[in-house]
Amino acid sequence: METRMLTTAEKDALAALLDDESAGTRRALLAQFQHLGDAGRVFLQETARGPNRVAALAAGWYLRELKFSDPVAEFRGFIQSLNYELETGVLLLTRTVNPSLDVTAVCAQLDAFAARARKLMPRAATMRAQARVLNRVLFEEFGLRGNHLHYTDPKNSLIDQVLERRVGIPISLSIVYLLVAHRLGLELEPVGVPGHFLVGGYEPEGPFFIDAFNAGLILSPEEVFERIRSLQHTPQLADLAPTPVREVLSRVCRNLANHYAAADDDAHARLFHEFVSEFDATYERHASS
Repeated sequence: METRMLTTAEKDALAALLDDESAGTRRALLAQFQHLGDAGRVFLQETARGPNRVAALAAGWYLRELKFSDPVAEFRGFIQSLNYELETGVLLLTRTVNPSLDVTAVCAQLDAFAARARKLMPRAATMRAQARVLNRVLFEEFGLRGNHLHYTDPKNSLIDQVLERRVGIPISLSIVYLLVAHRLGLELEPVGVPGHFLVGGYEPEGPFFIDAFNAGLILSPEEVFERIRSLQHTPQLADLAPTPVREVLSRVCRNLANHYAAADDDAHARLFHEFVSEFDATYERHASS
């Protein structure tokens, strides 16, 4: 039997209520999605993969409540969608390891970081000055730090564990930094330099770079190049350019594949290798179309 397709009017009506967190509305929607069956599941899965972050997170909540959710399939769908938004991608990626992830709690913690930074932010501050405030909040007040001792622990790459344990690796700490910065309207960018990961600020007078793994140390382009040379790489101007979200998430998956392999967790290592391959294949199909 074919799944009944919802009309545009039905989809719009459901979408308008998705982010309503009142108990009555949620109960009514849960009953409605249960009644719709496969049609409701398909609508929620499509919305969860869509570009609207608020709607995607709400749809994810209903999928989990209704036991419609398949975290691995959802992340594969996100990869194939080409609608790459960093926060949604990181949350979906984390759910492939922790299906019971409390998305609301993760977002609330990021909101709390941003709220604290907003209170301390001077008026008309430059991007660099705002970054210094964010450094104070994340690394001094809340104690985020690089996990130098257990670098290859897979938990260092999962955002809920990074927030709970306050430790991570360069890319995961940079992601936390970016998600908080975006809440503040601070337009920073991910920068995946060879052998490391940074956050970039592109001011008219010249770029600067933030090393979230080392307590938010602010670096000049020349200092970044020197670090690249120290890792036996030849620096290129392109190394300082922003890294697309697709590449950021693929790099997280690659790290997890390697770190799970080091921990003799072959199942998760294979899974994340498959995700990397899926990112590559999807990009190649899109580029050649």
